[in-house]
Amino acid sequence: MFWRWLLALSCAGLTYALPSSVDEQSHLGLQPPRGVLRRYAFPKSQGLSIEDVLHITETSGGQVWQVGPSHVDVYFQPGNQQLDLPFPHAGTIPLKQLKDLQPFGVGSNLSSLANSTYHAVYHPLYEIEAFVQEMARTYPDIVQLTNIGHSAEGREMIAMQISKPEDELKRTGNPARKAGFVITGAQHSREWIATSTALYLAHALVADATESFALSSWLDYFDFYIIAVPNPDGYAYTWDHDRHWYAYKNRQIVGPAEKCVGIDMNRSGFKWKSKSRLPSLASDIQNTNETVSNQGADADPCSSWYPGHRPFEAPEVNNIANFITTLPALKAYVDLRSYGQMLSTPYSYTCKKVPKDAEDQLEAALGAANAIKQVHGTPFSTGSLCSQLYKASGNVVDYMYAKAGIKYAYSVHLRDTGTYGFSLPAEWIRPVGEETANMIRFLASFVSGRNKKGARTFPGPNTIARLSHLTCMQYASLSETLRP
Repeated sequence: MFWRWLLALSCAGLTYALPSSVDEQSHLGLQPPRGVLRRYAFPKSQGLSIEDVLHITETSGGQVWQVGPSHVDVYFQPGNQQLDLPFPHAGTIPLKQLKDLQPFGVGSNLSSLANSTYHAVYHPLYEIEAFVQEMARTYPDIVQLTNIGHSAEGREMIAMQISKPEDELKRTGNPARKAGFVITGAQHSREWIATSTALYLAHALVADATESFALSSWLDYFDFYIIAVPNPDGYAYTWDHDRHWYAYKNRQIVGPAEKCVGIDMNRSGFKWKSKSRLPSLASDIQNTNETVSNQGADADPCSSWYPGHRPFEAPEVNNIANFITTLPALKAYVDLRSYGQMLSTPYSYTCKKVPKDAEDQLEAALGAANAIKQVHGTPFSTGSLCSQLYKASGNVVDYMYAKAGIKYAYSVHLRDTGTYGFSLPAEWIRPVGEETANMIRFLASFVSGRNKKGARTFPGPNTIARLSHLTCMQYASLSETLRP
Protein backbone atom coordinates (compact mmCIF):
# COMPACT_ATOMS: atom_id res chain seq x y z
CA MET A 1 0.00 0.00 0.00
CA PHE A 2 3.09 2.19 0.27
CA TRP A 3 2.96 3.34 -3.34
CA ARG A 4 -0.76 3.96 -3.29
CA TRP A 5 -0.12 6.48 -0.53
CA LEU A 6 2.61 8.00 -2.65
CA LEU A 7 0.26 8.32 -5.61
CA ALA A 8 -2.27 10.12 -3.47
CA LEU A 9 0.35 12.69 -2.57
CA SER A 10 1.70 12.70 -6.16
CA CYS A 11 4.29 15.38 -5.46
CA ALA A 12 5.76 14.11 -2.21
CA GLY A 13 9.33 12.83 -2.21
CA LEU A 14 10.54 10.07 0.07
CA THR A 15 14.17 9.08 0.43
CA TYR A 16 15.60 5.94 2.04
CA ALA A 17 19.22 5.87 3.21
CA LEU A 18 21.66 3.58 1.47
CA PRO A 19 23.44 0.96 3.58
CA SER A 20 26.83 2.19 4.72
CA SER A 21 28.82 -0.85 3.66
CA VAL A 22 29.06 -2.72 0.39
CA ASP A 23 30.47 -6.19 -0.16
CA GLU A 24 31.81 -6.55 -3.69
CA GLN A 25 30.95 -9.83 -5.39
CA SER A 26 34.25 -9.68 -7.22
CA HIS A 27 34.52 -13.39 -8.00
CA LEU A 28 31.39 -13.09 -10.13
CA GLY A 29 32.30 -9.73 -11.59
CA LEU A 30 29.01 -8.38 -10.29
CA GLN A 31 28.94 -4.72 -9.31
CA PRO A 32 26.46 -3.54 -6.67
CA PRO A 33 23.75 -1.15 -7.86
CA ARG A 34 24.29 2.54 -7.19
CA GLY A 35 21.15 3.87 -8.81
CA VAL A 36 17.73 4.91 -7.62
CA LEU A 37 14.20 3.86 -8.51
CA ARG A 38 11.77 6.70 -9.19
CA ARG A 39 8.04 6.45 -9.67
CA TYR A 40 6.33 8.96 -11.95
CA ALA A 41 2.60 9.21 -11.34
CA PHE A 42 1.41 11.35 -14.23
CA PRO A 43 -1.92 13.16 -14.06
CA LYS A 44 -3.97 13.05 -17.26
CA SER A 45 -4.46 16.79 -16.99
CA GLN A 46 -0.87 17.17 -18.22
CA GLY A 47 -1.92 15.79 -21.61
CA LEU A 48 0.79 13.11 -21.68
CA SER A 49 0.13 9.52 -22.71
CA ILE A 50 1.98 6.48 -21.45
CA GLU A 51 3.84 6.31 -24.77
CA ASP A 52 5.06 9.89 -24.30
CA VAL A 53 6.54 9.08 -20.90
CA LEU A 54 8.15 5.86 -22.18
CA HIS A 55 9.70 7.69 -25.11
CA ILE A 56 11.12 10.35 -22.81
CA THR A 57 12.49 7.57 -20.59
CA GLU A 58 14.26 5.87 -23.49
CA THR A 59 15.89 9.09 -24.68
CA SER A 60 16.97 10.04 -21.15
CA GLY A 61 18.92 6.85 -20.49
CA GLY A 62 16.53 5.63 -17.80
CA GLN A 63 15.41 2.02 -17.56
CA VAL A 64 11.71 1.20 -17.34
CA TRP A 65 11.03 -1.23 -14.53
CA GLN A 66 7.25 -1.27 -14.47
CA VAL A 67 4.39 0.32 -16.38
CA GLY A 68 1.04 0.73 -14.64
CA PRO A 69 -2.27 2.38 -15.53
CA SER A 70 -1.17 5.71 -14.04
CA HIS A 71 2.53 5.41 -13.30
CA VAL A 72 5.92 4.39 -14.62
CA ASP A 73 8.78 3.13 -12.42
CA VAL A 74 12.16 4.21 -13.83
CA TYR A 75 15.61 3.10 -12.67
CA PHE A 76 18.45 5.63 -12.98
CA GLN A 77 22.17 4.98 -12.73
CA PRO A 78 23.76 7.28 -11.69
CA GLY A 79 21.07 8.27 -9.24
CA ASN A 80 21.11 12.02 -9.93
CA GLN A 81 19.28 11.60 -13.24
CA GLN A 82 15.57 12.18 -13.70
CA LEU A 83 13.02 12.61 -16.45
CA ASP A 84 12.30 15.99 -18.02
CA LEU A 85 8.57 16.09 -17.29
CA PRO A 86 6.16 18.91 -16.35
CA PHE A 87 5.47 17.22 -12.98
CA PRO A 88 7.76 15.79 -10.27
CA HIS A 89 8.35 12.15 -9.47
CA ALA A 90 6.19 10.73 -6.69
CA GLY A 91 9.04 9.17 -4.73
CA THR A 92 12.70 8.13 -4.79
CA ILE A 93 14.10 4.88 -3.43
CA PRO A 94 17.87 4.15 -3.43
CA LEU A 95 18.21 0.42 -4.00
CA LYS A 96 19.54 -1.90 -1.35
CA GLN A 97 23.01 -3.25 -1.95
CA LEU A 98 23.48 -6.89 -2.81
CA LYS A 99 25.62 -7.92 0.16
CA ASP A 100 22.66 -9.34 2.08
CA LEU A 101 21.04 -10.86 -1.00
CA GLN A 102 23.79 -13.17 -2.20
CA PRO A 103 25.66 -15.09 0.50
CA PHE A 104 27.57 -17.96 -1.08
CA GLY A 105 28.42 -21.43 0.09
CA VAL A 106 25.07 -22.00 1.80
CA GLY A 107 24.23 -25.70 1.86
CA SER A 108 20.86 -27.18 1.05
CA ASN A 109 18.81 -29.85 2.76
CA LEU A 110 16.11 -31.22 0.54
CA SER A 111 14.74 -33.64 3.13
CA SER A 112 12.72 -30.85 4.75
CA LEU A 113 11.00 -27.82 3.25
CA ALA A 114 10.76 -25.96 6.55
CA ASN A 115 14.33 -26.58 7.70
CA SER A 116 16.14 -26.14 4.40
CA THR A 117 18.45 -23.13 4.20
CA TYR A 118 18.34 -23.12 0.40
CA HIS A 119 15.37 -20.75 0.27
CA ALA A 120 17.08 -18.14 2.46
CA VAL A 121 19.12 -16.62 -0.38
CA TYR A 122 19.13 -16.03 -4.12
CA HIS A 123 21.25 -18.38 -6.19
CA PRO A 124 23.32 -18.06 -9.39
CA LEU A 125 22.54 -20.32 -12.32
CA TYR A 126 25.07 -23.04 -11.50
CA GLU A 127 23.62 -23.42 -7.99
CA ILE A 128 20.11 -23.68 -9.43
CA GLU A 129 21.28 -26.36 -11.84
CA ALA A 130 22.81 -28.24 -8.90
CA PHE A 131 19.51 -27.95 -6.98
CA VAL A 132 17.56 -29.38 -9.91
CA GLN A 133 19.98 -32.30 -10.26
CA GLU A 134 19.84 -32.96 -6.52
CA MET A 135 16.04 -33.02 -6.67
CA ALA A 136 16.23 -35.80 -9.28
CA ARG A 137 18.81 -37.76 -7.27
CA THR A 138 16.96 -37.45 -3.96
CA TYR A 139 13.51 -38.24 -5.38
CA PRO A 140 14.17 -40.45 -8.44
CA ASP A 141 10.66 -41.94 -8.46
CA ILE A 142 8.98 -38.53 -8.43
CA VAL A 143 11.27 -36.09 -10.25
CA GLN A 144 12.29 -36.56 -13.88
CA LEU A 145 14.35 -34.03 -15.82
CA THR A 146 13.87 -33.17 -19.49
CA ASN A 147 16.21 -31.11 -21.64
CA ILE A 148 13.72 -29.10 -23.68
CA GLY A 149 16.35 -27.41 -25.86
CA HIS A 150 19.11 -24.84 -25.75
CA SER A 151 19.15 -21.10 -25.22
CA ALA A 152 20.51 -18.56 -27.70
CA GLU A 153 23.96 -18.85 -26.09
CA GLY A 154 23.82 -22.65 -25.95
CA ARG A 155 22.80 -23.27 -22.33
CA GLU A 156 20.56 -26.23 -21.59
CA MET A 157 16.95 -25.54 -20.64
CA ILE A 158 15.72 -28.06 -18.10
CA ALA A 159 12.14 -28.88 -17.15
CA MET A 160 11.28 -30.81 -13.99
CA GLN A 161 8.36 -33.24 -14.16
CA ILE A 162 7.15 -33.92 -10.64
CA SER A 163 4.60 -36.72 -10.45
CA LYS A 164 3.78 -39.99 -8.71
CA PRO A 165 4.37 -43.26 -10.59
CA GLU A 166 1.23 -44.90 -11.93
CA ASP A 167 1.74 -48.11 -9.95
CA GLU A 168 1.82 -46.16 -6.69
CA LEU A 169 -1.36 -44.35 -7.62
CA LYS A 170 -3.07 -47.67 -8.34
CA ARG A 171 -1.97 -49.10 -4.98
CA THR A 172 -3.49 -46.15 -3.15
CA GLY A 173 -6.70 -46.30 -5.15
CA ASN A 174 -6.20 -42.96 -6.89
CA PRO A 175 -6.86 -42.61 -10.62
CA ALA A 176 -3.83 -42.95 -12.89
CA ARG A 177 -5.12 -40.36 -15.33
CA LYS A 178 -4.15 -36.95 -14.00
CA ALA A 179 -4.24 -33.36 -15.16
CA GLY A 180 -1.15 -31.33 -16.09
CA PHE A 181 -0.05 -28.17 -14.26
CA VAL A 182 2.78 -26.03 -15.74
CA ILE A 183 4.77 -23.41 -13.79
CA THR A 184 7.49 -21.17 -15.26
CA GLY A 185 9.97 -18.91 -13.47
CA ALA A 186 11.35 -15.57 -14.56
CA GLN A 187 11.32 -14.99 -18.30
CA HIS A 188 12.60 -11.50 -17.54
CA SER A 189 15.95 -12.24 -15.99
CA ARG A 190 16.15 -9.57 -13.28
CA GLU A 191 12.95 -10.87 -11.66
CA TRP A 192 14.92 -13.12 -9.31
CA ILE A 193 12.06 -13.68 -6.87
CA ALA A 194 10.09 -15.44 -9.62
CA THR A 195 12.87 -18.00 -10.17
CA SER A 196 13.37 -18.51 -6.43
CA THR A 197 9.63 -19.04 -5.98
CA ALA A 198 9.55 -21.64 -8.75
CA LEU A 199 12.29 -23.54 -6.90
CA TYR A 200 10.39 -23.27 -3.62
CA LEU A 201 7.27 -24.70 -5.29
CA ALA A 202 9.28 -27.59 -6.73
CA HIS A 203 10.59 -28.35 -3.25
CA ALA A 204 7.07 -28.08 -1.78
CA LEU A 205 5.85 -30.70 -4.27
CA VAL A 206 8.27 -33.33 -2.91
CA ALA A 207 8.08 -32.33 0.77
CA ASP A 208 6.41 -34.53 3.36
CA ALA A 209 2.67 -33.91 3.28
CA THR A 210 2.66 -33.18 7.02
CA GLU A 211 4.85 -30.10 6.59
CA SER A 212 3.30 -26.67 6.34
CA PHE A 213 2.98 -25.46 2.73
CA ALA A 214 3.80 -28.90 1.31
CA LEU A 215 2.04 -29.63 -1.98
CA SER A 216 2.91 -33.31 -2.37
CA SER A 217 -0.66 -34.49 -1.73
CA TRP A 218 -1.65 -32.91 -5.04
CA LEU A 219 0.57 -35.36 -6.93
CA ASP A 220 -2.36 -37.77 -6.65
CA TYR A 221 -4.28 -35.55 -9.06
CA PHE A 222 -1.73 -33.59 -11.10
CA ASP A 223 1.53 -34.00 -12.95
CA PHE A 224 3.50 -30.80 -12.40
CA TYR A 225 5.99 -29.41 -14.94
CA ILE A 226 8.31 -26.66 -13.72
CA ILE A 227 10.71 -24.63 -15.85
CA ALA A 228 12.45 -22.60 -13.16
CA VAL A 229 14.82 -20.70 -15.51
CA PRO A 230 13.19 -20.15 -18.92
CA ASN A 231 15.78 -17.46 -19.75
CA PRO A 232 19.13 -18.93 -18.59
CA ASP A 233 21.29 -16.54 -20.62
CA GLY A 234 19.62 -13.45 -19.24
CA TYR A 235 19.63 -14.81 -15.70
CA ALA A 236 23.35 -15.58 -15.86
CA TYR A 237 23.97 -12.08 -17.23
CA THR A 238 22.28 -10.47 -14.23
CA TRP A 239 24.75 -12.32 -11.98
CA ASP A 240 27.91 -11.99 -14.03
CA HIS A 241 27.54 -8.44 -15.34
CA ASP A 242 24.50 -6.33 -14.47
CA ARG A 243 22.02 -7.21 -11.70
CA HIS A 244 19.43 -4.80 -13.09
CA TRP A 245 20.07 -5.36 -16.78
CA TYR A 246 17.42 -3.10 -18.30
CA ALA A 247 16.05 -5.39 -20.99
CA TYR A 248 13.16 -7.83 -20.71
CA LYS A 249 15.02 -9.92 -23.25
CA ASN A 250 17.12 -12.99 -23.83
CA ARG A 251 20.71 -12.56 -25.07
CA GLN A 252 20.51 -13.68 -28.69
CA ILE A 253 22.20 -11.82 -31.56
CA VAL A 254 19.47 -10.25 -33.69
CA GLY A 255 21.55 -9.14 -36.68
CA PRO A 256 25.16 -8.98 -37.88
CA ALA A 257 25.29 -5.18 -37.67
CA GLU A 258 23.06 -4.62 -34.63
CA LYS A 259 24.72 -3.03 -31.60
CA CYS A 260 22.07 -4.41 -29.21
CA VAL A 261 21.17 -8.01 -28.40
CA GLY A 262 18.07 -9.82 -27.31
CA ILE A 263 14.37 -10.40 -28.00
CA ASP A 264 11.65 -9.79 -25.43
CA MET A 265 10.46 -13.33 -24.70
CA ASN A 266 7.00 -12.04 -23.79
CA ARG A 267 6.56 -10.34 -27.19
CA SER A 268 7.74 -13.27 -29.29
CA GLY A 269 4.71 -15.56 -29.35
CA PHE A 270 0.93 -15.44 -29.80
CA LYS A 271 -0.43 -12.52 -31.88
CA TRP A 272 3.14 -11.36 -32.57
CA LYS A 273 3.47 -7.88 -34.07
CA SER A 274 6.62 -6.50 -35.66
CA LYS A 275 5.75 -2.87 -34.95
CA SER A 276 4.78 -3.04 -31.30
CA ARG A 277 7.53 -0.66 -30.25
CA LEU A 278 5.96 0.41 -26.96
CA PRO A 279 3.16 -1.06 -24.84
CA SER A 280 -0.27 0.49 -25.23
CA LEU A 281 -2.31 1.31 -22.16
CA ALA A 282 -5.92 0.15 -22.02
CA SER A 283 -7.23 3.64 -21.32
CA ASP A 284 -5.31 4.99 -24.32
CA ILE A 285 -6.97 2.62 -26.79
CA GLN A 286 -10.59 2.58 -25.69
CA ASN A 287 -11.52 5.07 -28.36
CA THR A 288 -9.14 3.88 -31.05
CA ASN A 289 -9.12 1.09 -33.56
CA GLU A 290 -6.86 -1.69 -32.27
CA THR A 291 -5.92 -2.70 -35.77
CA VAL A 292 -4.00 0.50 -36.23
CA SER A 293 -2.66 0.97 -32.70
CA ASN A 294 0.69 -0.50 -33.60
CA GLN A 295 1.33 1.35 -36.81
CA GLY A 296 4.72 2.96 -37.23
CA ALA A 297 8.31 2.02 -37.94
CA ASP A 298 9.62 -1.44 -37.19
CA ALA A 299 10.68 -1.97 -33.60
CA ASP A 300 14.12 -0.83 -32.53
CA PRO A 301 16.39 -3.80 -31.59
CA CYS A 302 17.68 -1.67 -28.69
CA SER A 303 14.20 -1.31 -27.24
CA SER A 304 13.43 -3.25 -24.08
CA TRP A 305 10.32 -4.62 -25.83
CA TYR A 306 11.94 -5.66 -29.11
CA PRO A 307 9.77 -8.53 -30.49
CA GLY A 308 12.23 -9.86 -33.07
CA HIS A 309 11.81 -10.39 -36.80
CA ARG A 310 9.16 -13.13 -36.59
CA PRO A 311 7.03 -14.99 -34.02
CA PHE A 312 8.85 -17.55 -31.86
CA GLU A 313 12.23 -16.33 -33.08
CA ALA A 314 13.58 -16.54 -29.53
CA PRO A 315 14.78 -20.15 -29.15
CA GLU A 316 13.75 -20.19 -25.50
CA VAL A 317 10.14 -19.35 -26.38
CA ASN A 318 10.13 -21.90 -29.18
CA ASN A 319 11.53 -24.58 -26.85
CA ILE A 320 8.81 -23.98 -24.28
CA ALA A 321 6.06 -24.01 -26.92
CA ASN A 322 7.36 -27.28 -28.39
CA PHE A 323 7.62 -28.84 -24.94
CA ILE A 324 4.07 -27.85 -24.09
CA THR A 325 2.73 -29.66 -27.16
CA THR A 326 4.14 -32.95 -25.81
CA LEU A 327 2.31 -32.76 -22.47
CA PRO A 328 -1.09 -34.41 -21.99
CA ALA A 329 -4.23 -33.10 -20.29
CA LEU A 330 -2.92 -29.65 -19.37
CA LYS A 331 -5.39 -27.77 -17.19
CA ALA A 332 -3.42 -24.99 -15.46
CA TYR A 333 -0.49 -22.69 -16.18
CA VAL A 334 1.17 -20.10 -13.95
CA ASP A 335 3.78 -17.67 -15.27
CA LEU A 336 5.64 -16.29 -12.25
CA ARG A 337 6.72 -12.66 -12.58
CA SER A 338 7.58 -9.61 -10.53
CA TYR A 339 6.66 -7.14 -9.35
CA GLY A 340 3.23 -5.63 -8.61
CA GLN A 341 1.16 -8.18 -6.60
CA MET A 342 -1.21 -8.92 -9.47
CA LEU A 343 -2.91 -12.12 -10.60
CA SER A 344 -3.85 -11.69 -14.24
CA THR A 345 -5.97 -13.63 -16.73
CA PRO A 346 -5.86 -13.53 -20.55
CA TYR A 347 -5.78 -11.48 -22.68
CA SER A 348 -2.72 -9.30 -23.01
CA TYR A 349 -2.94 -8.61 -26.74
CA THR A 350 -6.38 -6.98 -26.54
CA CYS A 351 -8.52 -5.12 -24.03
CA LYS A 352 -11.70 -5.55 -26.07
CA LYS A 353 -12.01 -9.31 -26.43
CA VAL A 354 -12.90 -11.49 -23.45
CA PRO A 355 -12.05 -15.22 -23.25
CA LYS A 356 -15.03 -17.56 -23.39
CA ASP A 357 -13.82 -19.01 -20.07
CA ALA A 358 -13.46 -15.59 -18.45
CA GLU A 359 -16.01 -16.24 -15.70
CA ASP A 360 -14.32 -19.43 -14.51
CA GLN A 361 -10.87 -17.87 -14.87
CA LEU A 362 -11.85 -14.86 -12.81
CA GLU A 363 -13.56 -16.92 -10.13
CA ALA A 364 -10.44 -19.02 -9.70
CA ALA A 365 -8.28 -15.89 -9.69
CA LEU A 366 -10.34 -14.30 -6.92
CA GLY A 367 -10.02 -17.43 -4.80
CA ALA A 368 -6.30 -17.67 -5.50
CA ALA A 369 -5.76 -14.04 -4.49
CA ASN A 370 -7.65 -14.73 -1.27
CA ALA A 371 -5.46 -17.80 -0.65
CA ILE A 372 -2.35 -15.64 -0.99
CA LYS A 373 -3.71 -13.09 1.46
CA GLN A 374 -4.56 -15.73 4.06
CA VAL A 375 -0.89 -16.59 4.61
CA HIS A 376 0.84 -13.27 5.34
CA GLY A 377 -1.85 -10.72 4.54
CA THR A 378 -0.42 -9.78 1.14
CA PRO A 379 -3.12 -8.25 -1.11
CA PHE A 380 -3.23 -9.11 -4.81
CA SER A 381 -5.37 -7.43 -7.45
CA THR A 382 -7.08 -9.45 -10.18
CA GLY A 383 -8.15 -8.76 -13.74
CA SER A 384 -6.97 -9.29 -17.29
CA LEU A 385 -3.36 -8.62 -18.24
CA CYS A 386 -4.41 -5.84 -20.59
CA SER A 387 -6.52 -4.08 -17.96
CA GLN A 388 -3.99 -4.45 -15.13
CA LEU A 389 -0.91 -3.54 -17.16
CA TYR A 390 -1.12 -2.59 -20.82
CA LYS A 391 -1.96 -4.03 -24.20
CA ALA A 392 0.91 -6.09 -25.59
CA SER A 393 1.02 -8.86 -28.16
CA GLY A 394 3.11 -12.02 -27.98
CA ASN A 395 2.42 -12.84 -24.30
CA VAL A 396 2.99 -16.40 -23.08
CA VAL A 397 -0.26 -16.48 -21.08
CA ASP A 398 -2.28 -15.69 -24.21
CA TYR A 399 -0.47 -18.49 -26.03
CA MET A 400 -1.07 -21.02 -23.26
CA TYR A 401 -4.77 -20.26 -23.23
CA ALA A 402 -5.59 -19.60 -26.88
CA LYS A 403 -3.19 -22.03 -28.59
CA ALA A 404 -2.16 -24.65 -26.03
CA GLY A 405 -5.73 -24.91 -24.77
CA ILE A 406 -4.92 -24.47 -21.07
CA LYS A 407 -8.12 -23.09 -19.59
CA TYR A 408 -6.66 -21.74 -16.34
CA ALA A 409 -3.67 -19.71 -17.53
CA TYR A 410 -2.38 -16.89 -15.34
CA SER A 411 0.41 -14.38 -14.98
CA VAL A 412 1.31 -13.82 -11.33
CA HIS A 413 3.35 -10.73 -10.48
CA LEU A 414 4.77 -11.45 -7.02
CA ARG A 415 5.85 -9.00 -4.31
CA ASP A 416 6.19 -6.14 -3.91
CA THR A 417 4.43 -3.00 -5.22
CA GLY A 418 7.55 -0.90 -5.73
CA THR A 419 9.30 -0.48 -2.39
CA TYR A 420 12.17 -2.68 -3.58
CA GLY A 421 10.97 -3.55 -7.07
CA PHE A 422 13.23 -6.16 -8.66
CA SER A 423 15.60 -5.94 -5.66
CA LEU A 424 13.32 -7.70 -3.21
CA PRO A 425 15.49 -8.68 -0.21
CA ALA A 426 16.28 -12.35 0.24
CA GLU A 427 14.47 -12.44 3.57
CA TRP A 428 11.20 -12.36 1.59
CA ILE A 429 11.95 -15.46 -0.53
CA ARG A 430 10.38 -17.88 1.94
CA PRO A 431 7.28 -15.77 2.75
CA VAL A 432 6.65 -15.27 -0.98
CA GLY A 433 7.14 -19.00 -1.54
CA GLU A 434 4.70 -19.85 1.24
CA GLU A 435 1.91 -17.60 0.01
CA THR A 436 2.46 -18.73 -3.59
CA ALA A 437 2.28 -22.37 -2.49
CA ASN A 438 -1.09 -21.64 -0.91
CA MET A 439 -2.17 -20.08 -4.20
CA ILE A 440 -1.12 -23.21 -6.11
CA ARG A 441 -2.99 -25.34 -3.57
CA PHE A 442 -6.16 -23.36 -4.16
CA LEU A 443 -5.84 -23.44 -7.96
CA ALA A 444 -5.25 -27.20 -7.85
CA SER A 445 -8.33 -27.70 -5.70
CA PHE A 446 -10.43 -25.44 -7.91
CA VAL A 447 -9.34 -26.96 -11.20
CA SER A 448 -9.77 -30.52 -9.94
CA GLY A 449 -13.10 -29.76 -8.21
CA ARG A 450 -11.70 -30.88 -4.87
CA ASN A 451 -11.95 -27.64 -2.94
CA LYS A 452 -12.68 -27.98 0.75
CA LYS A 453 -16.40 -27.26 0.64
CA GLY A 454 -16.93 -29.88 -2.02
CA ALA A 455 -18.57 -27.47 -4.46
CA ARG A 456 -17.61 -24.31 -6.23
CA THR A 457 -19.11 -21.04 -5.17
CA PHE A 458 -20.05 -18.55 -7.84
CA PRO A 459 -19.91 -14.91 -6.74
CA GLY A 460 -22.65 -12.67 -8.06
CA PRO A 461 -21.95 -9.96 -10.65
CA ASN A 462 -21.60 -7.20 -8.05
CA THR A 463 -19.04 -9.21 -6.05
CA ILE A 464 -16.99 -10.07 -9.11
CA ALA A 465 -16.97 -6.49 -10.36
CA ARG A 466 -15.97 -5.12 -6.95
CA LEU A 467 -13.24 -7.61 -6.11
CA SER A 468 -11.59 -7.76 -9.52
CA HIS A 469 -11.47 -3.99 -10.00
CA LEU A 470 -13.18 -4.22 -13.37
CA THR A 471 -14.52 -1.01 -14.80
CA CYS A 472 -18.22 -0.86 -15.63
CA MET A 473 -17.38 -0.98 -19.32
CA GLN A 474 -15.14 -4.05 -18.91
CA TYR A 475 -17.68 -5.89 -16.78
CA ALA A 476 -20.48 -5.08 -19.22
CA SER A 477 -18.31 -6.56 -21.96
CA LEU A 478 -17.71 -9.67 -19.86
CA SER A 479 -21.40 -10.10 -19.07
CA GLU A 480 -22.42 -9.61 -22.70
CA THR A 481 -19.86 -12.15 -23.89
CA LEU A 482 -20.93 -14.80 -21.38
CA ARG A 483 -24.70 -14.30 -21.83
CA PRO A 484 -26.39 -17.55 -23.01
